[in-house]
Amino acid sequence: MSSLQKDKKSLDEKTQSRDEEKDAYDVAVSESEVPVEKAEGDEALKLVGMERTAQFTEEYNKKLRRKLDLIIPPLCAAVYFTQFLDKTSLNYASIMGFPIKGQQYNLVSLAFYLGFLVWEFPTVYISQKLRVAKYLGANIIVWGIILMCHAAATSFGAFFALRFLLGMCESCVAPILILIISMFYKKDEQGTRVSWFYVMNGLTQIFGGFVAYGISFYDGHDIATYKIVYLLLGGLAILVGFCVVMWLPDSPVHAHVLTKEERIAALERVRDDQGGMGNKHWKKDQILEALRDIRTWLIVLTTMMTSIPNGALSNFSNIIIKSFGYTSKQTLILSTPGGAVASFTTLACGWYSDKKNERMIPIIFCLLPTIIGSAMLIGLNDSGNKGALLFATYLIGTFGSALSSVYAYNASNTSGHTKKNTINAITLATFSVGNIIGTEIFQPKDAPAYIPGKIAIMVLLTVQLFISLLLRWINIRLNAKKAAKLEEETRKNGWTKEDVQRERERHAFMDLTDKQNPFFVYTA
Repeated sequence: MSSLQKDKKSLDEKTQSRDEEKDAYDVAVSESEVPVEKAEGDEALKLVGMERTAQFTEEYNKKLRRKLDLIIPPLCAAVYFTQFLDKTSLNYASIMGFPIKGQQYNLVSLAFYLGFLVWEFPTVYISQKLRVAKYLGANIIVWGIILMCHAAATSFGAFFALRFLLGMCESCVAPILILIISMFYKKDEQGTRVSWFYVMNGLTQIFGGFVAYGISFYDGHDIATYKIVYLLLGGLAILVGFCVVMWLPDSPVHAHVLTKEERIAALERVRDDQGGMGNKHWKKDQILEALRDIRTWLIVLTTMMTSIPNGALSNFSNIIIKSFGYTSKQTLILSTPGGAVASFTTLACGWYSDKKNERMIPIIFCLLPTIIGSAMLIGLNDSGNKGALLFATYLIGTFGSALSSVYAYNASNTSGHTKKNTINAITLATFSVGNIIGTEIFQPKDAPAYIPGKIAIMVLLTVQLFISLLLRWINIRLNAKKAAKLEEETRKNGWTKEDVQRERERHAFMDLTDKQNPFFVYTA
């Protein structure tokens, strides 16, 4: 009998019944004859059994991780680089002859997040039914075409429609990247890997500023300078989209860039984290659990607190710097150090997040400088001290790292494929709503100082500090309860350490939620 047949036979004998899967704390696994398809188990079971049958050395796993690091993070970073550059292209266009001004500019900025919000849940639903990386690549190619079409638009209606469609296409990016990172990497590796692609937010600010600066010297009359920006960025997006389709793996099960042995090793490497791989079926009980989980709504609140300032600053930061008395060309160059600050903060928070097994403390670290910077912009508004005001705008750049930690939090603290997708969709929908609100807190009537908007940013991020601490406390409390329950079950059943490990392995790929799986451990 072949090894695959043995695995299938073992799998059929050991698959747990669906009723027991829904029991949040029942660690006793019954032997059943229910096929995997009916039990709605994880896609990983196509390659590995319910229990670990293959052992890989630490050296082998490190070599595999290095191989993954050469493929997945660079492609994820390229996607995020392209997305953030395309999303903020309006910020550069605003001081390069863009024809839409005033309140209509605010509405064009809002249109992106409106499309993002409208399409967030449908795009996550579609992506669960398809190969996620291929779906992502197709969306990138389409949005590259849409971005190039901005160069042909001339009216408010055309720009609004194009920005709306751009938001729809880009709404799938973060949920898919979070999902891919959670499938290939262990919990104590996820924060760093998320930071490796999220750092592109800061790097694009540097890159975009210098590119826009160079283009601003173009004095020809054949084409407006802002149109050159859209054509270049659109072409770059199309190129990245094709690279994603060809090389970014959908999951360890379907990773054609890995050998079969490496795919099995990739699955076994993350088995003990209990995060699961994937399942094509949407499960109502997991959706309901996500909606009933208090942590979901605290993530909504913390995402909202971050996204409102993001919506404001991603489209108005250059306008604020220019208001200090700098020219358009000077503004483009002076905005770039803010990107360096944001990049450093993101990488530092990602490293600390994995090193200390924390998710909320890094958020606090990156919010405090922004609160101080906002206070400086308000207090020094009429001082005429351009250097201090510019320094304050650089301090404000640190808050963006908070969303990177939220992404890592979702990756490390949610299990059950439908629940993961539901919470990621809710998070990104909230991100969209927050950015829509953010585009409106800097009103034309408040120009050039925009004091009410700056006060709003300071208050929102102060509130977020307390929400982060509450989330951390809840996760620590949940872990203590789970540990006590597991200890009780171990004592009651007379299990040895080997028995407990075997039960842990059998729960790993059953597509259980974090609450249903007694072996799931939360990251504070």
